[in-house]
Amino acid sequence: MLKLALRLIVLPIFAVTFSSSSFAQATGHVQVKFVKAALLVGGGGGSGVLTLRGRHYPFIVSGFSLGVAAGASTSWLEGSASGIRQASDFAGSYTAVGAGGAFVGGAGGINLRNENGVVLNLKGPKAGLEFAANVSGLTISLK
Repeated sequence: MLKLALRLIVLPIFAVTFSSSSFAQATGHVQVKFVKAALLVGGGGGSGVLTLRGRHYPFIVSGFSLGVAAGASTSWLEGSASGIRQASDFAGSYTAVGAGGAFVGGAGGINLRNENGVVLNLKGPKAGLEFAANVSGLTISLK
């Protein structure tokens, strides 16, 4: 009888502990290819994959820049997405303020945040000819 009583007390504690951990924030791994062209106002798009808790979530990304910008480039970015409670938090509109450039093969990086509190920290090589000092925005949609 004592063993049964202990089981009835201990099992609900484990159930609450493990079920609440599924709502904890996680950090995912992001890989994206982004192609951009600009002359004052720029635009671009691409696709990528978010890896979160062992699952892969393909996504589409589109973006814009406004400010001093000229040229064209292709970026292969990789990094982290933190502050994710569930995969759908990753989708949304991201904004950043930054300055950077690439000349026929440089490195670039960007930090962005969306309305769900997800923070992207991406970096990687660029190919092309581009100079930019602008406000950028990205929209990510899960496929």
